[in-house]
Amino acid sequence: MEADELLLRVAGGDQRAFEDLYTLVSGPVFGLVKRVVRDPAQSEEVAQEVLLELWRSAARFDPGRGSALAWVLTLAHRRAVDRVRSARAAVDRDQREALRARETAFDQVAEEVEAGLEREWVRRCLHRLTALQRQSVTLAYYEGYTYREVAERLSLPLGTVKTRMRDGLTRLRHCLGGAA
Repeated sequence: MEADELLLRVAGGDQRAFEDLYTLVSGPVFGLVKRVVRDPAQSEEVAQEVLLELWRSAARFDPGRGSALAWVLTLAHRRAVDRVRSARAAVDRDQREALRARETAFDQVAEEVEAGLEREWVRRCLHRLTALQRQSVTLAYYEGYTYREVAERLSLPLGTVKTRMRDGLTRLRHCLGGAA
């Protein structure tokens, strides 16, 4: 019995016809799938999916549009290509995620090291200021006080605090710029 006739009988629910059709097309289906997918285990899985799909969708076969074997092999080819695309997309996704994780870890470590070095550099430059300049700059920039509040805390005129800040910041800029 030919594949076309068997497939039409399978569409009607004939299990014996499906057994015969399975025997007839399983080899060509597996061969085609294996050429596309290449992995034997994956090929077996895809071939089984195709043959199961064949049982479920046999009623969609139209003998006026081509042979049963061509229809079955078209199903097999499409399913195999879908599997390859899916696997490739999964690999690409995993590689992107691994790269993103590696870059994040590297960037995080680099940023932490850089921040530590910058803090140490600023500390060294702060120690080069006079005690009065360091006190004014620390209150304003590390503790968040305004110039007016610094003046009140230190019981100094606002103009004196502004002068200390200007001189201290100038010395810091020179120290930080010179070490760059």
